[in-house]
Amino acid sequence: MVNNLYSDIGYVSINHVGEMLCGDNVTVTDLGEGSYVVVLADGLGSGVKANILSTLTSTMLSKMVGNGISIEQCVETIIATLPVCKDRGVAYSTFSVISIKNNREIKVYNYDNPSPFIVRDHKAILPEYIVNEIHGKRIERYDFTAMEGDCIFMMSDGVKNAGAGEILNYGWELPEIMKFMEETVMDDSCAKVLATTLIDRCNALYASKPGDDVTCACVRIKERKQVNLMMGPSTKPEDDEKMVSLFMSKKGKHIVCGGTTAKIVARCLGKEIINENNEMDTDIPPMSRIEGVDLVTEGMITMNRVLEYGKNFAGQNDDYFNWYFKTDGASRLASILFEEATDVNIFSGCAVNPAHQNNSSLSISLKMKLVDELIDVLKKLNKTVKVTYY
Repeated sequence: MVNNLYSDIGYVSINHVGEMLCGDNVTVTDLGEGSYVVVLADGLGSGVKANILSTLTSTMLSKMVGNGISIEQCVETIIATLPVCKDRGVAYSTFSVISIKNNREIKVYNYDNPSPFIVRDHKAILPEYIVNEIHGKRIERYDFTAMEGDCIFMMSDGVKNAGAGEILNYGWELPEIMKFMEETVMDDSCAKVLATTLIDRCNALYASKPGDDVTCACVRIKERKQVNLMMGPSTKPEDDEKMVSLFMSKKGKHIVCGGTTAKIVARCLGKEIINENNEMDTDIPPMSRIEGVDLVTEGMITMNRVLEYGKNFAGQNDDYFNWYFKTDGASRLASILFEEATDVNIFSGCAVNPAHQNNSSLSISLKMKLVDELIDVLKKLNKTVKVTYY
């Protein structure tokens, strides 16, 4: 059954202080048609051994759950497969699993991680888990039908251990974590930002010296939102009207990047370009305004900054709070593309921009490289991307 929902998935980790590798691992498997398997595994200890254990566990569980193998068989296979730690004599990795079908039907499994919880309508809910013992392992399970706006949080025990013996006597207890996220989740919050916010709080409780690997993964069920981005003049000037007409006919927000592109759009729409007196980063050119268009920015410089933000956002996202509060063109464009959009239509003109003819560094090949890099970042963020070249 087709619906207009989208599974927004985001996760962030920080390493145990002094370790190059994280002992936690998150694997996301896209099964198509709005179905996913998200696994967060926490390997025994920290460093290389823990990283191997968690990577093996998350990879195996993702494939097995995605292929419909029962959780009993999954646990049995993991027990039989994981290498045994010589120091402790056990093969050990905790795990949490969120299985999503059609962006609606959710199954949650949890073994020895802090119990995953849900934030719905600004209320944090700890599910009434069914508990089964499988091969000596206590497995929590909860099945439910998601509602639009639901957020499901998984975490490693590094979250609960935050601040233990330092800022907090016994660490950050689950009811306090739930309360924090209950107050943090806003109607427009995306999964990556919610995970980032929780991990940022943990890092503060650890005084920026985590005594454990710390990971949060979030799944948010949201309505699909389409964004349309136009950049660059078309190869044939006679195609300008067609390009702008198709661009403006699409549902969702409309963004124009580049001065020449803005002039084409304004001419085809019969509108004026109005320069805006907006707050800006001194390195980012100011924005403009065209009636009927949601955002008009400069082109190459702005897009290069957006790509910097995007690559970081897709990874550790430790630069997020440096641009989140800014209102310059790059920050606003990044927010729309990376936080709001679920589907992005790119209208890319392939002509040599007249404004760049005297500058070899701003060639058409460089512009097309920027488009390719933007597509790559958006796909890493699980966006549906469609590109039309002119």
